[in-house]
Amino acid sequence: MRPFVDKVMPEAWQAAAEFSAVIREAVLRRGLTAQEAELIKLRTSQINGCTYCMDLHAREARKAGITQQRLDLLPGWRDTELFDERQKAVLAVAEAAASLPLTEEADAELFGARTVLGDETFVAAEWVAIAINAFNRISILSRHPVRPRNAKGKVIR
Repeated sequence: MRPFVDKVMPEAWQAAAEFSAVIREAVLRRGLTAQEAELIKLRTSQINGCTYCMDLHAREARKAGITQQRLDLLPGWRDTELFDERQKAVLAVAEAAASLPLTEEADAELFGARTVLGDETFVAAEWVAIAINAFNRISILSRHPVRPRNAKGKVIR
C-alpha cells in the first residue's frame, strides 16, 4: 500500500484544495457552467485512468444535471449528437490537456473550441483541465480507493 500524498503532506493538500476552490469560483464568473466543468473533470479523469476521480465526478455530473445517457456515451462524444457545440468544445479542451504534447489535430480542435467559447470561457475550461489533471495524479499516486456505493450514492460498509 502506498502512502496517501494528501495525508502525509496535509498542508500541500490544503493548498491544492484552495487552488481548486479559486478555480471553481473564477471559471463560473467567466461563463463556464457547472455541467461543462464536470464534463471536463470526468473526461480528463477517464483519459488519465483515475478511477477515484471518475467515481467522484460521475456523481457530481449527475448532481449538476447531466443525464446518465450522456455520461455513458462520454468517451464517444465525437460520434453522437447528444453533446451540443459548447459541450464538444470543452471536451476538446479536456482531451487536449490530458494528452500533452499537443498534436496538430488537437491544436485545430482547440482553435475551434476557442471560437465557440470565446477567450475567457476557453481559458476557464483550460484551468479546470489543469486542476483535474493535478488531482488525478494525486489520487493515482496515492491509489485512493473507490468505495462501493448504493443506489443513493452512500458508501456501503
